[in-house]
Amino acid sequence: MIRLLRSRLVLIGTLIVFVAAFLPLWLSAYMLGVLTVAYYFGVFSMSWDLLFGFAGEVNFGPTFLIGLGAYTAAILNNQFNLPIPLCVVAGALAALIGGLLLAMPALRLRGPYFGLVTLVAVLLLQNAIVIFAGITGGEIGMTVPNVLSIDPRVNYWYALTFMVLSAVILFGLSRSAIGLILQASGQDAVEAAALGFNVTKHKLAAFSISAIFSGLAGALLILYMGTASVGTVIDIAIGVQIIIAAVLGGRRTILGGALGAIFLICASELLRPLGQMNTFVVSAVALAVILFFPDGLLGQLLRAGERE
Repeated sequence: MIRLLRSRLVLIGTLIVFVAAFLPLWLSAYMLGVLTVAYYFGVFSMSWDLLFGFAGEVNFGPTFLIGLGAYTAAILNNQFNLPIPLCVVAGALAALIGGLLLAMPALRLRGPYFGLVTLVAVLLLQNAIVIFAGITGGEIGMTVPNVLSIDPRVNYWYALTFMVLSAVILFGLSRSAIGLILQASGQDAVEAAALGFNVTKHKLAAFSISAIFSGLAGALLILYMGTASVGTVIDIAIGVQIIIAAVLGGRRTILGGALGAIFLICASELLRPLGQMNTFVVSAVALAVILFFPDGLLGQLLRAGERE
């Protein structure tokens, strides 16, 4: 435990949180709103990295879990006016149940089929939202009458606290015995099984944990924005952004997913005056980092520290 607390990764994360804690003192409400969204996306990316970086399973449809959590919370709040805490918990449970129903058969498949199944699940969820437009709002979306807060600073603290707690839990799990087993299973499932580990069981556990945090973050994001739509939480482009953020920040670091998400969203916002060139520039930078620094930004920083 002492070695873990003294690790370079923990020190970097602590420094970033320390700086983030003072940002509301001098940033505008607009930039605080951008960072609030970025923090929730950071949880999305960290959850994705737990499954891919350690278990070796590529989830091409992270927005399936996010969408289940977001729309469950939105529907319960919109249709039944349930309290926000109950909506958030229900969103996490919906993501967990939906994730288990998807993962139990999918994780038994080998090769790229798991990723394809998760991708098809996103398309099915999108179609379901359109078909049941009377409840979900369809392509237009639906409003959420109750929001977390109307104060941008309060919303910022909610998001930052949630991201930090999620990072601590996910990082701790990744460095625990479960994380080591997942890493062994991801690198060589046959050898891990030969050592007596139940590979499918541990991967299912990783998927369940990823589903819970994705559902929680999706529900909180919707209750922050006050509206739910396919374009904000389920669209495949959102899933691609989450995956890029995790790889950009550093695979198998957990904390790198948060850094990658914050970088992508803040860069996109700062380059908004460029118009259509905005997405091109951000994507080009992300591609260059992935090609020339395959360990990601945080992974490269950690490797440089080890050489010293």
